[in-house]
Amino acid sequence: MGSYLSGMVMPNIGAFIAWGIITALFIEDGWLPNADLATMVGPMLTYLLPLLIAYTGGSTVYGQRGAVVGSVATLGVIVGSEVPMFIGAMALGPLGAYCIKKFDDMFKDKIKAGLEMLVNNFSSGIIGFLLAIAAFYGVGPFVTILTQAMGNGVAWIVDAGFLPLANVFIEPAKILFLNNAINHGILTPLGIEQAAEAGKSILFLLEANPGPGLGLLLAYSLFGKGAAKASAPGAILIQFIGGIHEIYFPYVLMKPILFLSVIAGGVAGTLTNVIMNSGLVAAASPGSIIAILALVPKGGYLGVILGVLVAAAVSFLVAMIILKSDKSTDEEALEVKQKEMKEMKAESKGSSVVSSSTNNPSPKLDGVNQVQEVEVKRIIFACDAGMGSSAMGASILRKKVKDAGLDISVTNSAINNLKDEEGLLVITQEELTTRAKQKTPQAVQVSVSNFLNSPKYDEIINNLKKNKE
Repeated sequence: MGSYLSGMVMPNIGAFIAWGIITALFIEDGWLPNADLATMVGPMLTYLLPLLIAYTGGSTVYGQRGAVVGSVATLGVIVGSEVPMFIGAMALGPLGAYCIKKFDDMFKDKIKAGLEMLVNNFSSGIIGFLLAIAAFYGVGPFVTILTQAMGNGVAWIVDAGFLPLANVFIEPAKILFLNNAINHGILTPLGIEQAAEAGKSILFLLEANPGPGLGLLLAYSLFGKGAAKASAPGAILIQFIGGIHEIYFPYVLMKPILFLSVIAGGVAGTLTNVIMNSGLVAAASPGSIIAILALVPKGGYLGVILGVLVAAAVSFLVAMIILKSDKSTDEEALEVKQKEMKEMKAESKGSSVVSSSTNNPSPKLDGVNQVQEVEVKRIIFACDAGMGSSAMGASILRKKVKDAGLDISVTNSAINNLKDEEGLLVITQEELTTRAKQKTPQAVQVSVSNFLNSPKYDEIINNLKKNKE
């Protein structure tokens, strides 16, 4: 459920960041106070952001018709409540889409020829109208009470000084691939509510803080062994600057006792942020130091930077002690744990890896050789959220395509947003290939074990060249 909720928020993070920047700059206490431009803050928070969430959720359930009906229904809950309706949008967007989908399933074979457009337009309008009224009178007040109760609960945890203990659960959950579910499915909606009242929220820093991962990777760079030590410096760049935290997960799984390192770093970082009263104005995604610093409110840089540095230092010290006392060799451990991590990621998403006995997926789902037999017009890297790792994979292959002189579009997308078409090549990580195949049965499917470094990219380029010749 958390993963599904985050799937409604993550595609709209750009809008959240835009709202955060406008807030940080133009409100009365901002960097560049401007009363006229600050008038955008309220409408964006009240209407734009919830409607974007509802539209995305409705589209995921039932395409364009679902998105429209879900948005209309959500407007009812927005107007019928006194707080920003992010939770209401997450409920009404998919619900509206589900209702119109069920209507279409019941009557699609009963509509007379020539009346399709009339029935489609009026059915979506009437269902949206009824849901909006129901949401105004019934859902709005209920969600207002629920939201206020959740906000009061978070405030109590912060006031009681218990918030740092949240990282005892958050850091291991990240490595079990629940990071997006926790951050964007739970913390971001609550953080937006808090930021609307206080101008910032510490909840945006709980999961996104890159300090614990940075400290761990620094320790590996200095005190690790074999492949882990050699690859850790490159991983630091991807994790700390790129914001792709997944890169450090295998390093923890190599030595599970290193969970203590990232937990200690997370607790120390959050404690520092609590003491310094730190917070961000909007969700930082990905969790890059650049994205975090861009969303710090005026006068808040010292606390946020200290939170990252303290988290990194504590994580580094704990990891250093563990690594220096370890007498085992790590020549093959990193590769083994990367494979195990893929299986864990698959399980967290409710699926299984395509092949557990070999590094290669089933031949039916691996179309590297098909590339030279089919005219490929578009290449799409697909992952669960359509951000992060798939974006980096697309960037790598896009450069290879350009260097090879090929005129082929290379983009990235969430699996749920894939559209089936001829001439499409879809590249996914192994645990997601089956889902991609279901969404795009006509496309050529290629599975890779790692978006950042796969030998199949060169095979694809060679086969594309053969196809062109």
